[in-house]
Amino acid sequence: MHLVTAWFRRYFSNPEIVFFALFLIACLAVILTMGNMLIPLLSAVVLAYLLEGLVGWLERRGIPRMFAVTVVFSGFMVLVGATLVGVIPLISQQVTQMIHTELPRLITTSQHELMQLPELYPELFTEQQVREAIRVIRNEIAAFGQSVLSLSLSSVVGLFTLLVYLILTPLLIFFLLKDKDLIIKWFISFLPKQRQFADRVWNDVDRQIGNYVRGKFIEIVVIWSASFVTFSLFGLKYSMLLGMLVGVSVIIPYIGAAVVTAPVLLVAWFQWGWGSEFVWLAVAYFMIQALDGNVLVPLLFSEVVNLHPIAIIVSILVFGGLWGFWGVFFAIPLATLVQSIITAWPSPEERESMAEAEA
Repeated sequence: MHLVTAWFRRYFSNPEIVFFALFLIACLAVILTMGNMLIPLLSAVVLAYLLEGLVGWLERRGIPRMFAVTVVFSGFMVLVGATLVGVIPLISQQVTQMIHTELPRLITTSQHELMQLPELYPELFTEQQVREAIRVIRNEIAAFGQSVLSLSLSSVVGLFTLLVYLILTPLLIFFLLKDKDLIIKWFISFLPKQRQFADRVWNDVDRQIGNYVRGKFIEIVVIWSASFVTFSLFGLKYSMLLGMLVGVSVIIPYIGAAVVTAPVLLVAWFQWGWGSEFVWLAVAYFMIQALDGNVLVPLLFSEVVNLHPIAIIVSILVFGGLWGFWGVFFAIPLATLVQSIITAWPSPEERESMAEAEA
């Protein structure tokens, strides 16, 4: 017990640090308990944070904030409308076509290839084992198709909720951008006057998270567009769907690129077989991945993320398990927050000087 008390006094002797720790715990509790209810607000905060960079860029060029907010918000809504009208229906159509066309072909081809195993390797496989494997594969594919269809049905059932989100989220974004200074001033009024530690953490996290979110959005758009154009030029089926998968895969470092490679190459193989088209498309696809990892990522995130790959993977596992997609998307910023807190945590000498300053 004495060790615990000594540890607590050593690291939490300063009231500012105690307040900051309690604030983080309260934020975590709110997200864990009311995260689903606050999805429109949390999404609006993220998008407003993303758009704030453009608003600030216009403000620095002498444009009044209200006009800058109106221009940026209008452009954002045009982009959202174009996505909902042009991109989403095409992706939905390609998903449906893939389920009804490619999955039956996959089952037939897999069954044909597996049935040759007992003839090629009789000492390793029996016909009964192969038939059992085929049955399992068919069941898994059928279950996958049913899950996709049930997801579509549940989306139809939740259409009213989606419409509410589509109305509330843009309104929240607009007011978060318009009244940014008022909201920050109101929020700061609840904080203690002595908050050097919190300010140090916030300045570091604000710089890194802001750059990361905006950089990641740019990376998704660039890789999605490059993949879609490349696949379309080669005449690959489901080019929009596969381009979207490649673009979104950059959210998960290391793992996303490895996972999305399989559907791209499978679709190309089913379409062309082991021909020259397959080889050249594979070369173009891996060139996109190489340019992303060696050119685009260093260009966008050279001064943003300074985390070890193990830390990144662990953060993806932990925060993805807690909050799903958004946890995966913000795994690196959240890990950066933890790193910033650890880095900014006052040393014994700093804690003594802070205590003397307060006295």
